[in-house]
Amino acid sequence: MKFSFRILLLITVFISIPLFSQNDTEIAITRDLVKPANLKKGDTIIILSPAGRIKDKTSIDAGIELANHWGLVVFFGNHMLSQDNTFAGTDKQRTEDLQKALDDPSIKAIWSARGGYGVVRIIDELDFTKFVDNPKWIIGYSDITVLHNKVHELGFQTIHGQMPLTLDLKDSTQNASIISLYKALFGKKLTYKLTSSKYNRSGESIGQLVGGNLSLVYSMLESDISLKMDNKILFIEDVGEALYHIDRMMISLKRAGYFKNCKGLIVGDFRLKKNEGNGFGKTLEEIVLEAIEGTDFPVVFNFPAGHIDDNRALILGDYIELKVTEKKAKIIFR
Repeated sequence: MKFSFRILLLITVFISIPLFSQNDTEIAITRDLVKPANLKKGDTIIILSPAGRIKDKTSIDAGIELANHWGLVVFFGNHMLSQDNTFAGTDKQRTEDLQKALDDPSIKAIWSARGGYGVVRIIDELDFTKFVDNPKWIIGYSDITVLHNKVHELGFQTIHGQMPLTLDLKDSTQNASIISLYKALFGKKLTYKLTSSKYNRSGESIGQLVGGNLSLVYSMLESDISLKMDNKILFIEDVGEALYHIDRMMISLKRAGYFKNCKGLIVGDFRLKKNEGNGFGKTLEEIVLEAIEGTDFPVVFNFPAGHIDDNRALILGDYIELKVTEKKAKIIFR
């Protein structure tokens, strides 16, 4: 008999019930998230834009070419080229495209054409019932963080990685990020080795990787898709923010208890607000380290992911081993 993913989730939740010590003190409780099926040649994926608008189809040609090179069949959201002010169509149109993609069992991955702003406006209108029975990869970054968090709450892994609008197949600086996206999607081993920043904090830990764009993580505090950070390793990145606002967001996460039982922190690229000086008096690294004072988990700065050409793929919801020394940092996906 073929078990549905609903039954699998029930089994996962059952075997992840709390464990207790001899003193009846609750210890590690983290639900395993289901990994959607690895892609293979001949699989169908869809490119759509649930947030910001794109000018025309040529702006995502690189994404189409790359998917075809990998042997994938590419379809597009019906309203992908629609425009409603800054959005790729009205809320209703974007919801319709994403809902159809979530419901269609023949689609094995949903690749967001771009980020921008808009997912939070439609997230509560989406029905994930059919997605739970036939899960597929959700791929994207920036504003897609909202969708990542929602899918994690449902019990499934997603991929933080390059999007078609930001791809340039002729740019050699993107080679590593493209290879990493292929590995994440096709089930190849994903490991990163980095030279340590002087701001890194040494240590070793194992935890479930979550996070994404800091502004979006911050904006979802106290909502139904706010991150639950016990035994998690947090990844953050952002673009166009002032240092004082980054400080506000980090302190807010601290006050919300994000770092109390956290197992690690990975800081990606932060492109500061244009012409941002250091009038605030602290660097990005100092802001982050001050917010996590009193903790002892390992910290990695300058991980190549975010709003940059070398945007390495991260399997959010997967367990990773984080090993940080004074000279090197290593991230191993399990």
